[in-house]
Amino acid sequence: MTATNRRRSVFLGRMSLPERNFVADALRTETVGGVILLVAAVFALIWANSPLSASYRSTVAFTFGPGSLHLDLSVGHWAADGLLTVFFFVAGIELKRELVAGELRRPSAAALPVIAAVCGMAAPALVYAVVNAVGGGSLQGWAVPTATDIAFALAVLAVLGTALPSALRAFLLTLAVVDDLFAILIIAVFFTSGIDLVALALALAGLVLFRLLLRKEVRGWYVYVPLALVNWALMHASGVHATIAGVAMGLMLRCHRREGEERSPGERIEHLVRPLSAGLAVPLFALFSAGVPIAGGALAEVFGRPETLGVVLGLVVGKAVGVFGGTWLAARFTRAELNPDLAWADVLAVATLAGIGFTVSLLIGELAFEGDQVLTEEVKAAVLIGSLTSAVLAAVLLKLRNDTYRRMCEDEERDEDRDGVPDVYKWADPEFHLRMAAIHEAKAAEHRRLAEVARSGDTGEDESGMIGG
Repeated sequence: MTATNRRRSVFLGRMSLPERNFVADALRTETVGGVILLVAAVFALIWANSPLSASYRSTVAFTFGPGSLHLDLSVGHWAADGLLTVFFFVAGIELKRELVAGELRRPSAAALPVIAAVCGMAAPALVYAVVNAVGGGSLQGWAVPTATDIAFALAVLAVLGTALPSALRAFLLTLAVVDDLFAILIIAVFFTSGIDLVALALALAGLVLFRLLLRKEVRGWYVYVPLALVNWALMHASGVHATIAGVAMGLMLRCHRREGEERSPGERIEHLVRPLSAGLAVPLFALFSAGVPIAGGALAEVFGRPETLGVVLGLVVGKAVGVFGGTWLAARFTRAELNPDLAWADVLAVATLAGIGFTVSLLIGELAFEGDQVLTEEVKAAVLIGSLTSAVLAAVLLKLRNDTYRRMCEDEERDEDRDGVPDVYKWADPEFHLRMAAIHEAKAAEHRRLAEVARSGDTGEDESGMIGG
């Protein structure tokens, strides 16, 4: 082996066992939530296109809340501004954990997924811009096709029954985390107007107080939940999208473990809140956002307007080309080698799967074309069509390699001695061998000592009959 080959790193390789277990736990919750999300989206489409469609529109438009606090919002706005704050709170914790303990903690390891994610957002935006520049459409929706919905993507995998190896799932999760970060920045920078400086200053003061309480290790949900609600309300009143408050508070949680801790505070809270986000908040948002007309004329209109065509092509073509191209370029120039058990076709399948935008794409679509109800609904329909098309294409690519994935998953899960640690980690971990060698040596020494005692007739007891020290 040459020095050059020794320096080449492997990406999409086997993760450490603790990281693998954490990712598996997170993805399990997201998968269940994704299935609920799919059900909610389908129900919304049926409701909105049934004879009861008028009741759907009136439900989404129904307004409630204290007007004196500027919180007399429609059900649709409560879903987008309120429920999605829980989703972005979890996204903030995920990002913080990735930065301090996950794949993003080391610049060398973070380079590839970050470059892939950035290219996977830039390419769809470029596709949208080109389509609308040529067709004379509005450039306001350039950010709509840039997001990846991890819950929807995992739900597709669950429905397909595809046994995707943990390394590919973790890569998809990391892409989605970086996507969420940039989506947050896009919302904060491009979809904020009419800032109320007093409310913003009070919101920032509330966030500082939240941080100070965390540093002082003050405990009790009854302290943090009311403060979080106040911070959310102040952020909403300031004109900055209220979900930013959720992200900020998520990033403030400590996500590194101290000595003696099984989980950090951030990991514990994420474990508690993630089911609420994946199983309730996001599906309810989908229920009140995904109900768009899908009659033949409406679907034809999606392919007849540059704005909606740009969204579809951005998700289907831009995402796949961006993620795959960014991954290949990063691997090429960082001299990283693809896991020999995988092929570039697997990366293309995951890149295509990343074209499932849905939740954040629907949100950005609402923000980008606020005030134009017809175009907003057409853009939502474009998001659904683009996400569904990406899901179908990814399904085909994944099915072609399903036997390989199943074999890899069986190898990852095999535990013949049933000690809770997959065999592949035991044989691949040099430290494990050292620990096992030390244990075997200690047992051998104990057997030799007992043999010596048996030969000498010494029972090992003193005159009082007590075991000797």
